[in-house]
Amino acid sequence: MIYWLYEQLLRRQITDLPAQVCFMISGQELARAPDSLYHVTSWCNEITSRVSRYGSATEGIQGLMFHIATPAPGDLDQYLPAIRKISTIARLSLFIGDHREVSGTGMDVMVAIGKSGREEITACIRKMAEDHVAPESVNEKLIESYLTFQYTPDMVIKSGGDHLTDFLIWQSVYSELFFSDVNWGLFRKVDFLRILRDYQARIRRFGK
Repeated sequence: MIYWLYEQLLRRQITDLPAQVCFMISGQELARAPDSLYHVTSWCNEITSRVSRYGSATEGIQGLMFHIATPAPGDLDQYLPAIRKISTIARLSLFIGDHREVSGTGMDVMVAIGKSGREEITACIRKMAEDHVAPESVNEKLIESYLTFQYTPDMVIKSGGDHLTDFLIWQSVYSELFFSDVNWGLFRKVDFLRILRDYQARIRRFGK
């Protein structure tokens, strides 16, 4: 009962939501709690629906990304069914190495397994070279157009208190960072609601 009351209190305190949210977890964390990706996706749908119902100016959470850090993406194949379950409640884009599959409808959810930011930037530069892009033509807008992930998270969440990976190293430069001491397998809805509440209290300066 106390847990339920606390959750309701947190819900009432949240009026503005980030448009894009990114979670960074490890392959080991995914193995311990593969269904948590589906649960977090359902929370985002539910929270967005509630905030919109009560007439907030925010458009709600429009995109969700999960980055799963692992040197061996193939070792996580047994957990793909749990990840693909997301497509029953959202539009899932699943990236495994250079392979991408898309399924479902609804909020955009991206799951990237084993991709690093340095690999993405390297591939971006290599592709520009293959396209014979003139050096004087290179600017921020052009680089962004070559990135694999056209995604700029408003907030990045790392569970378990570990350091961040280099994923989205270009795209997340102005993101709000949140480190949760709660391990991924024990991450609850109230933990997510607390982070959303703290997010709306921050003043974003976008590097200024």
